[in-house]
Amino acid sequence: MTYTDNELQQIEDLATLYIKPTEMAVLLGVPEADFKSDIATPEHPARRAYIKGKLGQKLEVHRQMAELARVGSPLALEQSQKALLDMEDDEL
Repeated sequence: MTYTDNELQQIEDLATLYIKPTEMAVLLGVPEADFKSDIATPEHPARRAYIKGKLGQKLEVHRQMAELARVGSPLALEQSQKALLDMEDDEL
């Protein structure tokens, strides 16, 4: 499916707000199966917009987690250690 620049921005914005793909399809007025297929297709513009939105929010969460870890939050320290191990696993 082809999406306008406005629709791609909407996908990114909705992903930032944790909106599920099923709900995004409804809001965008596109068939759910087509939308889910598009965001599952490598290099598809809808996939890039969806992932970019998710990553934008993930960055904010990680920033907050890192800040809390720096001030000594035990849970944030534990989460930070797990995140670092996940990074190392992905490097291989």
